[in-house]
Amino acid sequence: MTEDPGPGRLDALEKRIEAARTAKGKRTRAASASGPGFSQGEAAWRMVIELVTGMLLGLGIGYGLDVLFGTLPIFLMVFALVGFAAGIRTMMGTAKQLAKGQAGAEPARDEGDERGK
Repeated sequence: MTEDPGPGRLDALEKRIEAARTAKGKRTRAASASGPGFSQGEAAWRMVIELVTGMLLGLGIGYGLDVLFGTLPIFLMVFALVGFAAGIRTMMGTAKQLAKGQAGAEPARDEGDERGK
């Protein structure tokens, strides 16, 4: 049969497991502090989608009103600009929200670094 492992090997294994748990806890804490799990690429795509959605809604509303009233280019142009402005406003709100989340995450990262020293 197999030999019984020595207490030194078991202690070393327990220390390695505890170190792995501690490292995982630090990574999880840093990830939760950086925001709701958005990477920079995901945040950029979110902003692009917000801008395009605003423009498409404005174009759709403008075209619908033009067809309804029989004045094809007027409402289309006006609501395209309104949709663009709404998309920009939504994008800026998202950028502020992400910046606020990152500003709150910076002290948590610094605090974690100080504990490790």
